[in-house]
Amino acid sequence: MIDFLIIGGGIAGTSAAARLSELGSVTLLEREDALAYHASGRSAALFEENYGKPSTIALNGASHAFHIDADVLSPRGLLLIGTPESGAAFATDQTTMHLDPITVAEAQTMIPILDDSKIDRAAYHADAWDIDTDRLIQTFARQARQNGGQIATKAEVTHITRTATGWDVTTANATYTAKSIVNAAGAWVDIIAQMAGIAPLGFKPLRRSMARIPAPGGHDVSAWPILFGPGENWYAKPDAGALIVSPADEDQVAPHDAYADDMILAEGLARYEAHVTEPVTRLLASWAGLRTFAPDGTLVLGPDPADPQFIWCAGQGGYGMQSSPGASQLLADIIGGRPSTLDAATIAALSPERFT
Repeated sequence: MIDFLIIGGGIAGTSAAARLSELGSVTLLEREDALAYHASGRSAALFEENYGKPSTIALNGASHAFHIDADVLSPRGLLLIGTPESGAAFATDQTTMHLDPITVAEAQTMIPILDDSKIDRAAYHADAWDIDTDRLIQTFARQARQNGGQIATKAEVTHITRTATGWDVTTANATYTAKSIVNAAGAWVDIIAQMAGIAPLGFKPLRRSMARIPAPGGHDVSAWPILFGPGENWYAKPDAGALIVSPADEDQVAPHDAYADDMILAEGLARYEAHVTEPVTRLLASWAGLRTFAPDGTLVLGPDPADPQFIWCAGQGGYGMQSSPGASQLLADIIGGRPSTLDAATIAALSPERFT
């Protein structure tokens, strides 16, 4: 019998597999051909410690050292720009993310295509980092395997049965018997819960679209910071010699293999173009991912109050990559009955018990 059967091979499930493999036997089931196919593989991949709700920020802080040790971070920086019309949203973002004010001229030295006839304010934070998402996923997967963990791809769960000692979980090719299920199925977590006879928590998959455009004006964008519009209603980030622009959309959709909405992309690109001197003339590619949130927007980590052998590792939203080391460590500490470095208020804010 498997101690921990983890459903979902994104960053949530893979990091949970690594941590829980220190406590017992682990098998991870991923429905796709490879790990991190859905939201995890389509992330903007930024580590900004002050980004998110208070409990997420606490997880980010608990993750920093792991990211450094795993050598998955590279310098990026974060630049917020604003206009006279967006002053209130700009001020809120600057305060929330602890950004330092700089002049528009200083901002233009970082990103020369900024339009100073439109932009009248800017703020910057150097301690924002790119995350090597593939390296992070593989670091966790390797750790799980080194501890005897098994990872099965092309293993979509089709049926779950509660037994006297745990669970029988059926896929197209096998049935697995486990003491505990870890529900790390991303946008599908409520569906997995219902299959197991557990009350769903009301998770919301929200689409986030991306467009990849050529480097504006032929500039070398490699050293540009990530660029945020006020109120995070668009952002742009260098990516392999090109630029990713997102409308930062949050449209609720059913769980599926997401794709970008052309109209939403066009609106987001227009918001980006309103702040720069170089128009967008063509797209290199476009895609979308699902950022899945609990009703209160906070991660859900720990056993379900109605059945402690059903464990939630869900609701990472847009923070899964940056918070995964801290979140998975907390999950293992809870399951292993060990003290956590996180404070009691943060742990309570992340617990499934908050929904009872």
